[in-house]
Amino acid sequence: MNHSFSAVMRDPVFAPRMESCRNATIPSSVARCRETGRVDCFRLDWKPGMPNQPHRFFDSDFAKVLEGMAYMVELHPEDKALAEELDRFVDLVISAQQPDGYLNTYYTCVEPENRWKHLFESHELYCAGHLMEAAVAHFHATGNRKFVDALARYADYIGSVFGPAPGQKQGYPGHEELELALCKLADATGEKKYAELAKFFIDRRGTSPNYFEEEAKRNGSSLSREQLANRQAARPVREEQDAVGHSVRALYLYSGMADVAAATQDKELFAVCERMFDSIAQKRMYITGGCGSTPIQEQFTVDWNLPNDTSYAESCATMALVLFSRRMLEYTGRGKFADVMEQALYNGALSGISLHGDQYFYANLHEVDANTFVHNTTCAERQPWFDCSCCPTSYCRFLPQLGNFTFTTRQGEFRLDIPAAGLYRFSEGELEIGGQYPYDGLIPITIRRGGSFRLALRIPGWCRAFQLRLNGALVDATPEEGYLQLEREWSSGDRLELALEMPVEVVRAHWRVTSDAGRIALMRGPVVYALESVDNGDRIPRLILPARQEFKLEEAPGLPAGTVAIRGRAFEESDCSGGALYYRGEPERKETEFLAVPYALWQNRGPAHMAVWMRGE
Repeated sequence: MNHSFSAVMRDPVFAPRMESCRNATIPSSVARCRETGRVDCFRLDWKPGMPNQPHRFFDSDFAKVLEGMAYMVELHPEDKALAEELDRFVDLVISAQQPDGYLNTYYTCVEPENRWKHLFESHELYCAGHLMEAAVAHFHATGNRKFVDALARYADYIGSVFGPAPGQKQGYPGHEELELALCKLADATGEKKYAELAKFFIDRRGTSPNYFEEEAKRNGSSLSREQLANRQAARPVREEQDAVGHSVRALYLYSGMADVAAATQDKELFAVCERMFDSIAQKRMYITGGCGSTPIQEQFTVDWNLPNDTSYAESCATMALVLFSRRMLEYTGRGKFADVMEQALYNGALSGISLHGDQYFYANLHEVDANTFVHNTTCAERQPWFDCSCCPTSYCRFLPQLGNFTFTTRQGEFRLDIPAAGLYRFSEGELEIGGQYPYDGLIPITIRRGGSFRLALRIPGWCRAFQLRLNGALVDATPEEGYLQLEREWSSGDRLELALEMPVEVVRAHWRVTSDAGRIALMRGPVVYALESVDNGDRIPRLILPARQEFKLEEAPGLPAGTVAIRGRAFEESDCSGGALYYRGEPERKETEFLAVPYALWQNRGPAHMAVWMRGE
């Protein structure tokens, strides 16, 4: 993975989100972690009867906040107060490490007798993974080895407990994440043994005898096949044909598998990763990049099952899809992975957090009205926090990385994967990207520091026509795997202009997606649009949108300057039910207008009803 933060964002979407993360998301999450005991648990002074009993996943929540703080320190080295606060937190976490290297506050304070005995449900190895990711981020941001060395000791201890040798445990994480974290640790330390441990966890998963089944027997219980499938452990991962089970767990696993496949040149494992990606992108993913179609075990269900008013599409899952897609893109250079990454980034990944940066959706519904069934983590309005705070704390670490999702680098090559405005520095050169992408398809590119390198410009899968000019002259080039390749000796001041045709497009779902039968959605470029009652009143369920019409673009009212809204014609059906649940008769229609705004920005102007998929004709 590319750990260098060499993109300074100046675009209308990512740059403001990164700033709101610095000013609101991270500070508010730190405050919540303090209030709920997620910080103090590392003092190891909790006793029965005291408030804020440490939870099995508390360590992971705080670790994600620390990871985000580290990224922000790297982005803003002038922020000495943030760096000092991070350093104090790191010292606190390290102080909780046990003499043998173990580092988990719950199993140190609450259930020390149950260390490694409940892997299926415990989040024990999951917490270790997030602490490792935080430690690696801290090392890259500061150059200080104290945190990464402490977590390397923890990884060494885990490697002494788990492994193929006689007497070692044959188990693996109940909530995957450690696999990808170990690969990051291997990169940071240069120790291949950590990637080998990740490979062990992946290869052992779901094999016979099934570790989780044996563990359940030892604990006096049993597990069904469905429960094992929810943990991606019903069969060996190399035998899986489709993305299954808990969506966040699955996508963290697939990310780790991609890392291991790249580190070990395992073509078979990489083929499994691509099979899982295709299963998601072609049959099990919402148009917004959302993953997981039911709140029941927060999981993928079956092909084509994508309900709108009960969609789960957990924020963490969409962020994890971005991470998985990013890895597949980096390892292959193929545009199909960038297409999904971009779709998830501009839609489902950002819908889960308010523009201000301190309100969250856990589940991301695709249709909300007065009849929406709201329960637990499924809400019609963003919330300031959740007891299960995986999504809020995930944003602390996700948003600072937005710039790194826009490009990839290889030796002698710079690949612009998402043409977001910003200043991009890399070893062979420096580029300045202008424009208002994703709201405008005109992208000026100026070479600020020249050199000899290949410049690869992505032509998105949604783009039907494009034009490229170099210093005013038209360039005749054909995309390969979704990218235009230009290799030359670049001079400072060279200017390219990429124009991506970006009309409003009507999108329909496969006929097997019965929830969307007879419905259409609107997209412009990578942005998915939704109708919101703020603009359309409570008549959204009664509106019918003609698919063939000329749509108009205008400034979205009440949203950030430059946000593009879509205005068009619609027909509104009258209510002739007389209050009856079912009735006979033909409703009348009258012509009217609608206004659609980016789905990612809905419910930023107060409580509202909303729909992505509308009846069309």
